[in-house]
Amino acid sequence: MAVSAGISNALERNWGMVDRAIDGLSDETLARQISDSDNSIGWLLFHMSRVVDVFMNARFQGKPQIWIEDGWCEKFGLSDDPETTGQGWDTARLAAWPLPSKDVLVGYYEAMKACCRDYMSSVTDEELSATMSLRPGSDPEPKETIMGVLVFDNIVHGGQIAFLRGHLEGMGWFV
Repeated sequence: MAVSAGISNALERNWGMVDRAIDGLSDETLARQISDSDNSIGWLLFHMSRVVDVFMNARFQGKPQIWIEDGWCEKFGLSDDPETTGQGWDTARLAAWPLPSKDVLVGYYEAMKACCRDYMSSVTDEELSATMSLRPGSDPEPKETIMGVLVFDNIVHGGQIAFLRGHLEGMGWFV
């Protein structure tokens, strides 16, 4: 099995779980926080999608992010700063941001998945073994190692979304 197939399989399984978790949820449920210091399902979906867009498009391919290129930043009411992912937001920043509608959240999530699938279907093991620096000044690592971190992050946030779905809506949704 090609390295890209294993990475794609892990992402697809996670996205399948997320798809089921957000199915049928209202805008209100997507925005609901267990407490003021907890992220909502909608915020997690936004953040998870942003991180994949940043990595798959900008960092791995040197392409523009769909966040900017396709105007998603405006639809989300956020800046076109390519590093805007929600990471590091404090409770005040989180509370001040009006979560966009489910249509916008899911639209970006689906667009991100399409870009990722396109890239993963064409990337070679040789390309994945090439080294790159994640940030200026950081030690170079194989792209496949950095993708492993991305997959881990994606699955963590997918699990958080699934947990919150069960907590907010009850059992029986994951069938």
